[in-house]
Amino acid sequence: MADSKKKRGGSDRARIALGEAYEVAYWSKKFKVTPAKLKYAVKKVGHSAKKVEAYFKEQKHLAADRSRIALSQPYEVRYWSNKLKVTPARLKAAVAAVGHSSKKVAAYVAKMKASPKKKVAKKKAA
Repeated sequence: MADSKKKRGGSDRARIALGEAYEVAYWSKKFKVTPAKLKYAVKKVGHSAKKVEAYFKEQKHLAADRSRIALSQPYEVRYWSNKLKVTPARLKAAVAAVGHSSKKVAAYVAKMKASPKKKVAKKKAA
């Protein structure tokens, strides 16, 4: 949407102007959110329509699937690695071992942390 009725270029269409009521109405309808949620998103990620759309997709994904770990999403790998206090590589190994259920992965990681580590003795050269 253009903020100025005379400017109709692509760069103007790619931005959300919160000062224009018709733009707020248009983008709210397009993203299927309330005007308040749209304003919050714009303040959080900026006026770029692409960034706002990506923000809403991420929020929708998080709300829809909180109990599953999607390794294809970098933000989920970061989130679950921090939450479970493991490296991303260990998280991926745990998901490969027990599946994408966050409860199963958490139990697996806790079990791995609790089990004693096996030390490999180095052989001395004679």
